[in-house]
Amino acid sequence: MKDQAYNLRKLIRNYKDNKSNLSNKKDDKFNKEHSARVITITSGKGGVGKTNFTINLGIILSKFNNRVTIVDADLGLGNIDVVLGLVPKYTLANVLKEEMNIHDIKIKGPNGINIISGGSGIIDMLDLPKEKVKILIDNFLLLNDISDYILIDTGAGLNNSVISFIDAADEMILIVTPEPTSITDAYAVIKNIKDKNKKIKIVINRVETSKEGYEVFNKMNLATKRFLDLELENLGFIYEDSTVKKSVKEQKPFVIQYPNSLSSKGIELIALNLINNSTKIRTFNGFQKFVNKLFSNS
Repeated sequence: MKDQAYNLRKLIRNYKDNKSNLSNKKDDKFNKEHSARVITITSGKGGVGKTNFTINLGIILSKFNNRVTIVDADLGLGNIDVVLGLVPKYTLANVLKEEMNIHDIKIKGPNGINIISGGSGIIDMLDLPKEKVKILIDNFLLLNDISDYILIDTGAGLNNSVISFIDAADEMILIVTPEPTSITDAYAVIKNIKDKNKKIKIVINRVETSKEGYEVFNKMNLATKRFLDLELENLGFIYEDSTVKKSVKEQKPFVIQYPNSLSSKGIELIALNLINNSTKIRTFNGFQKFVNKLFSNS
């Protein structure tokens, strides 16, 4: 794996040498009319490393001077506990009951990232009376003021809550592994996306070689272009790495526990890819548009 590590370090070094890619100075117009960049992170099947990816990506983005909020929209509430060793005391369900606002339920993760637990509130919000919808909209809009990136960690598959978040966000990251079932299930997710202009970014996790990663991506991209008239974006690969399992057991994100590992360098390069095209994606009304679309059917 030495050659892979060398190539990753070289790519990251090239990005960092180009200061325009990592400029931490906010354009004046964004300060006046700020809108967080909302990215839904999902997968066709469980067990592909989606939540682990989301947490570690959020930490790396925050290290590049971005304010990051992660919304845990996966009802398997053990995910945050597994990765970070944190147990959310309050969830969106408490917000719905008007017991507290969204700032009260957020918990701090590593490097200052904010984490919002969805809990049963994610299911409830799909069928709410208008007065409850207004409560959630008002609270969701509060996240915009404290975030540059809002990462929505959805459940796996095609249930209603997953599709709602995918449809609402302008961008999505789809986590895939080289396993045939993961590829076919990921294709099923893409096939069910209503907005054919949505920017779909693919991350291939647990690849043995870059060749394997490109083969998986090219296979998916060829199928979506041919049958769905939709082109995918290759956001990057994460190599098979024993430190990932170690970090889960230790309940410490691998980008913190093993910052020089192949998996950490892969996440760092993916974060740089996201930052590099942020000016092409971010719009002034992006977050408002996300919230409106999310609750439009309520």
